[in-house]
Amino acid sequence: MTDAASILRIDPRDDVATALVALAAGDSAGGVTARTAIPAGHKIALNAVAAGDPVLKYGWPIGRASADIAPGDHVHSHNLATALSGLEAYSFAPSAPEPLPAGGGETFDGYRRADGRVGTRNEIWVLCTVGCVARTAQKIAEAANRRFAGRVEGVVALTHPFGCSQLGDDLAATRGMIAALARHPNAGGVLIIGLGCESNQLAPLLASLEGVDPARLRAFAAQMTEDEVEAGLDAVEALVQIAEHDKRVPCLVSDLVIGLKCGGSDGFSGLTANPLVGRVADAVTGAGGTAVLTEIPEIFGAEHLLMARARDETVFDAVVEVVNDFKSYFLAHGEPISENPSPGNIEGGVTTLEEKSLGAVQKAGRGTVTQVLRYGQRTDRPGVVLLEAPGNDAVSSTALTAAGATVILFTTGRGTPLGFPAPTLKIATNCGLAQRKPRWIDFDAGRIAAGQPLDQAAEALMALVLATASGRATRSEENGEREIALWKRGVTL
Repeated sequence: MTDAASILRIDPRDDVATALVALAAGDSAGGVTARTAIPAGHKIALNAVAAGDPVLKYGWPIGRASADIAPGDHVHSHNLATALSGLEAYSFAPSAPEPLPAGGGETFDGYRRADGRVGTRNEIWVLCTVGCVARTAQKIAEAANRRFAGRVEGVVALTHPFGCSQLGDDLAATRGMIAALARHPNAGGVLIIGLGCESNQLAPLLASLEGVDPARLRAFAAQMTEDEVEAGLDAVEALVQIAEHDKRVPCLVSDLVIGLKCGGSDGFSGLTANPLVGRVADAVTGAGGTAVLTEIPEIFGAEHLLMARARDETVFDAVVEVVNDFKSYFLAHGEPISENPSPGNIEGGVTTLEEKSLGAVQKAGRGTVTQVLRYGQRTDRPGVVLLEAPGNDAVSSTALTAAGATVILFTTGRGTPLGFPAPTLKIATNCGLAQRKPRWIDFDAGRIAAGQPLDQAAEALMALVLATASGRATRSEENGEREIALWKRGVTL
């Protein structure tokens, strides 16, 4: 093979390129000859790097060479290691804001709620205070979908196993997440089911729901009801009678709140899907909308790029605090902060956390970081928002929804069937995944590696985002995949 297009060097300073196709030993591409077989998505050395020296990709260090590297070598776990260790001291050094596209006046058809926020769905959500009534919530939703089919866009049970035997901040986080979900604009009505004896008592949860229209909220404790399923169906019917009159109306891109997530990353994630999503994030924030980035452990090694884009020193300090708090969380449990990438990431060509992070932060585009949210908080400011949550797919996507995301853009190189409360578009990083799992994947970003211009792919993805916001079902919605997961950090009694 002698085709230079079979490898991709992202930045002229880079020591490595990514193999776009598998290379055999002796294959030549881009002026370098592979010394060993190199799988697609993995890295080939362009320059000699001495052991202990940094290795550059994306124009930034992705770790240090753990052995001497020669041009043509396969660069991976056997000769590249992370340089991350403990906490860092950061200095505020803002970069000049980059101009973003102003938007072309695109619209979508959404549900404008009384508080001004816009939903992309009109569903009834059945939530529970405690895992003991999770199956009850599911039974109510299943029966309600049969009984009230076609009157709203669905009745969805969003359940979890917690809410009892929790204390302090851990209990408060569970309560706060349920409250945040209850306020979501995609819910035209909410039923909250309690048990009666749980730590997460129904009364204080309801008291925290300031601003929720009481006509669109129902709640009861199962222990105090003779037939909890029939009581739930009566409550859902009352909510349906209100929500079925809600109508979609034209809304601006500035009304969108998109969540940014990656799961099962591979060597193509930072080359195709993540920068593609970054273009969509720029279009949304440039039009006055909001893009929420999370997975704090998956920005370690790239946090400097976000800090330089902080709107002001207050936001910068908040970014520093959430990053170092999360690093301290790892260290307090005796775990290294670099305990990432996952086995699937490594098999796909991602070697170090720095490499994964530099690819991941591209989802946030070039916009200004305007706000930092703690876990369970809701965004109230346009721009790029950084949200505290771990990398776990279900936990972080639930947190994105609770923060207000009404569409989630989920990039993946390995694939996953999981779906979340907000409609979630699965964006494949490579064509092979899109072809292999068409029932999971909504958009194939592998077309970029195959030669489609990034701007053209971004236009197509933006059109899909607007169609989804207007009601087009995602693959996970079609498959009935709707889950939440809560981040439990405290003791269990």
